Amino acid sequence: MSEQDNLQEADGKKESTVSTANPKDSKTTTQEITDKHEDPENDDKVISEIEESNAEDAEDEGSADRHSIVKKDYDKMSLEELADELEQLVKTHKVQAIKSHVEDIRSEFKSKFSTLLEEKKEEFLNDGGNEIDFFYSNPIQKRYKDTIKEYRTKLNAHYKSLEKSLKDNLAERLEIIEEIKGLINVEENINTTYKHFKDLQERWRNAGPIPRDKYNNAWNSYHHHVEIFYDFLHLNRDLRDLDFKHNLEQKLKIIERAEELAQDNDLNRAFRELQVLHKMWKEELGPVDKEYREDIWKRFKAATKKIHDKRQVYFEQLDKEYEKNLETKQAIIENIKVLAEKGAKTHNEWQKKIKEVEALRNEFFGAGKVPIKVNEATWAAFKTAVRNFNKKKNAYYKNLKKDQYENLQKKLDLIKIAEDNKDCDDFEATTPLMKKIQSDWKKIGHVPRKNSDKIWNQFKTACNHYFDKLHAAKNEANKEEFEAYEAKVKLLEEIKNLELSGNKETDLETIKTHIDKWKSIGNVPSSKRYIEGKLNKTLDSYFKSLKLNKTEAELIKFDNKLEVLNNAEDTRHLDNERSFISKKIKEVKSEINQLENNLQFFTNVDESNPLVKEVIDNIQKHKDTLALWKTKLSKIKELY
Repeated sequence: MSEQDNLQEADGKKESTVSTANPKDSKTTTQEITDKHEDPENDDKVISEIEESNAEDAEDEGSADRHSIVKKDYDKMSLEELADELEQLVKTHKVQAIKSHVEDIRSEFKSKFSTLLEEKKEEFLNDGGNEIDFFYSNPIQKRYKDTIKEYRTKLNAHYKSLEKSLKDNLAERLEIIEEIKGLINVEENINTTYKHFKDLQERWRNAGPIPRDKYNNAWNSYHHHVEIFYDFLHLNRDLRDLDFKHNLEQKLKIIERAEELAQDNDLNRAFRELQVLHKMWKEELGPVDKEYREDIWKRFKAATKKIHDKRQVYFEQLDKEYEKNLETKQAIIENIKVLAEKGAKTHNEWQKKIKEVEALRNEFFGAGKVPIKVNEATWAAFKTAVRNFNKKKNAYYKNLKKDQYENLQKKLDLIKIAEDNKDCDDFEATTPLMKKIQSDWKKIGHVPRKNSDKIWNQFKTACNHYFDKLHAAKNEANKEEFEAYEAKVKLLEEIKNLELSGNKETDLETIKTHIDKWKSIGNVPSSKRYIEGKLNKTLDSYFKSLKLNKTEAELIKFDNKLEVLNNAEDTRHLDNERSFISKKIKEVKSEINQLENNLQFFTNVDESNPLVKEVIDNIQKHKDTLALWKTKLSKIKELY
């Protein structure tokens, strides 16, 4: 809507007589005002687009923030990343500002989870499950649903509160219009009336948001009666001209800024600021003198059109990019179809093809957006191609189930041997047998997943029972281990009383020599293994005095520990150490991820911030610890 349409200013009359405006004119209906201002220019695309957006913002002032919240490439995100992004949006932004963001994430999450669900269902059925019994849940899905629930609760509470506020604000604005209409009938000093008018304008500016469908009518009615009041002000033209001058100065500034924005290459940012300028023009400034009115509006509109035209060119280029992305995605879909049609004949071939399809999936998700009109169809074609590949792959592995059931029977036979011999006292004859069946177990291939944990626990329990009994007997009979213990007690005292030279390299060599002596003594009884801890405590004091690198010190002690574990007859201790280290690696990785996520909550991610520096230092400490654990794991793997 043009300045001329919106702001039909009353002609400045020089007469000092009382206004002849008919009081009935001030009661013109809102619909009549709207009809009066209708003009073909209302069809101008860019003006309509800006006014519609501003009307939406006017209904809920917080929704204006939606322009500043960047939409990410949700189609490239994993389920976990989508859940994280949703949590971040709901936690840090007003709910009314993220509606479109949440809808896009919801749509993407639903599609990706649907695909995952289909894959899990196929796996379940291929494992012999009954379709009616299928159930799959995922912690990421639960987190996502909880966040959606929180978002909807907040949104409902917001709109419930907003509904009454919008009605009250609209009533306040309509009351202000009525008071402005009544000013021309007040018999008082014109300066007093003018001050009253300015107070009403200030009340209008502070009246708050109103329903979107009432926005344009309310503003048109307000401007209309403001114009009538300015016509009434011909009794004191100086006051009116002062306002006209101020409004002209401000509108020229708006025009200059719009012309600057027309040169800005960031078209989205320029368009968002242009919306703000139009809102200021319409909502914050009044009319100007008639001789300037049309010219400044044309100038403002020209700058607006230039920005709009540049933006249209940008969108056309974007459409071309989307078309190229579509071609890329269609080619990826065809490649997946070809892989599905050819299939494979061996496990290794299938594994290779699975990796190829996974790479194509990642390429598909990274290929960018496609035209919205074909988005759903493209996604459906992609899912169908992947599903067909999975069906063929699953059919192949279904045939392998026969081998898995044969493996199951072999392992059940080993379980019987283990349980038949677990209470045997002939350790010399039985121990090699028990070790052999443990070795045979590792060589047997996969069994059906539903049986895997159960039979492993059954086998492990029988073997552990035997070896616990073996060790108990050895603790009583093995004098060598007790002799080794006595020797280590003496050597420990010798180590504690070492006289060091003060030369780091020489002293370290001396300590290592004593450690080698310690290793050569052999193992001690299980009940006396605490002496290894005493040795480590003594070594720690020496390493500290030598200022030895923590990692090097830990590895020296760990090498000694591995020697003991590797020489043990029961391999469980080495297995347990490996499991323990693997668990620690996972825990440290989790800590690092948590700390790195915490950094995202800082607005100033700079080491000048003490809190940020503390987190960064903590991350580095965890990474050093992770490297040490990984080194230990690699040393254990070398023994297998």
